[in-house]
Amino acid sequence: MENKQFDLRLYRLPDVCGFTGLRKSSIYAMIKDGSFPAPVRIGRRAVAWRQEDIGRWIDARKSTEAGSHALAGACK
Repeated sequence: MENKQFDLRLYRLPDVCGFTGLRKSSIYAMIKDGSFPAPVRIGRRAVAWRQEDIGRWIDARKSTEAGSHALAGACK
């Protein structure tokens, strides 16, 4: 049997806020309306986002907002 290496990286909320420039409330509102990837549960009270999901979301935003200002901000 072949050994496969998984390149799965998970990001917690502060990292996602840093990458996207969105605040916690905006992220959860966008998850609710389906415009932001949902997190995966990693514990009873812990969630994280897949790197690939966040990367695709950022790439989609770049292509629809070409030429706009850069994303900036932090979770609060």
